[in-house]
Amino acid sequence: MELKLYNSLSGQKETFKPILEGNIGMYVCGPTVYSNVHMGNVRTFMSFDFIYRTLLYLGYKVRYVRNITDAGHLTDDGTVENDRFVKQSRLEKLEPMELVQKYTVDFHKVLERFNLLPPTIEPTATGHILEQLELTKLLLEKGYAYEVNGSVYFDVRAYNEKGGNYGELSKRNIDELYANTRILDGQDEKKNPQDFALWKNASPAHIMKWPSPWGEGFPGWHLECTAMSTKYLGETFDIHGGGMDLKFPHHECEIAQGTACNGASPVNYWLHTNMLTLNGQKMSKSTGNTILPIELITGENTFFEKPFHPTVVRFFFLQAHYRSVVDLSNEALVASEKGYTRLMEAVKLLKSLVPAQSTEGSFDLKAWKLKCDEALLDDFNSPILIAHLFEAVKVIFAAKEGKESLSQEDLDALAEAMNCFVLEVLGLEEVEAAHSDKLDSALKVLIDLRDQARQSKNWSLSDQIRDKLLVEGIELKDSRDGTSYLIN
Repeated sequence: MELKLYNSLSGQKETFKPILEGNIGMYVCGPTVYSNVHMGNVRTFMSFDFIYRTLLYLGYKVRYVRNITDAGHLTDDGTVENDRFVKQSRLEKLEPMELVQKYTVDFHKVLERFNLLPPTIEPTATGHILEQLELTKLLLEKGYAYEVNGSVYFDVRAYNEKGGNYGELSKRNIDELYANTRILDGQDEKKNPQDFALWKNASPAHIMKWPSPWGEGFPGWHLECTAMSTKYLGETFDIHGGGMDLKFPHHECEIAQGTACNGASPVNYWLHTNMLTLNGQKMSKSTGNTILPIELITGENTFFEKPFHPTVVRFFFLQAHYRSVVDLSNEALVASEKGYTRLMEAVKLLKSLVPAQSTEGSFDLKAWKLKCDEALLDDFNSPILIAHLFEAVKVIFAAKEGKESLSQEDLDALAEAMNCFVLEVLGLEEVEAAHSDKLDSALKVLIDLRDQARQSKNWSLSDQIRDKLLVEGIELKDSRDGTSYLIN
């Protein structure tokens, strides 16, 4: 059996052939840590966590690199005031690197809640300034870049004239890009509108800047990933991943930079996750149609009727293929919670089932496991894998009722396979009645009693209820909209 991947570069599924047999180099674009990680980010990183787990299950040795972008960048209007790090630093009255530390810690905490494995290497942009300067020098020497007023730009037209194909990943025509691009203020120093910054001259007001042969400045966003991916994975590596929103211009620019530097395309297989929507609409801060991971977990939001455990959210995401659009809604999460509970009940039940005297059952364990493996090999098809797992769930409950015969050998093998697929590959966690109806109702009773105590100014009883629940791993969260809880 062969692993098939959908390669965004070719637009079709391809048989995966690693550069070095048995080994895989995989790079995934990480977060820009100037604010809290949002649910769309979580979905992308969770998808690649599942892909990483699957590759390990298939027996590959994987070097998984996921970067942290901790250097500021100018936005499209070219003004320092709209550098996200500078803007947020002023709002929060923190030094830029304080901001970086705050949101890097938050990022790690959030991913831990959703049971994501850490990458093999997690490099930072600011930790690789020297590598970025060297790449910039090389591109200048090779005639793929030019310097203007202390800034260095990649020359897209020169790249294409020398045999490159800028636009190959996003399937865009370079001449059409030129014709349809509006020149923004501050960008008239570039030869062509599609040229992008490798190194940008920093004004005196810019906080995050470093010395360079062209004066003080800061690196271009696209250059960071090229520097870090090639340093740890080589000039050409196996897999590069990220959200589909990064396909253009970020990943397109990475291909151009890597090819120009080394004479070969830097990545063999490009994998992209699709969008996450909320209640059928695009998630957006400006419209208020957005939710942070912690708000979903604690229930402190106006979109969902109750808190949802991170592993339930993970199960919900994995019920869709990583290349599919996923719509986050109360109804969908409630349904996923029921499905998750049923699945975990079957996993636990396997431990207590008594083997049948007769083993003439209809369940073909080997054929079932083969189908599960085939789902994983078919471009990491998590929804098909989950469908096959629920075939086994039916068999497990039928065995409990005496309607299916499973030998001790079959029970042991099925338990091992279910634990592997559910806990290790899907990365789900066993949560003891995490949000069962009974527990939910009991906690509501305790919260109501605590509210009554607070209203009657019985602070001792109120604190006692809160503190005892905290000892049991249940944290109460008070807000203007009432009290919610978080199970740790």
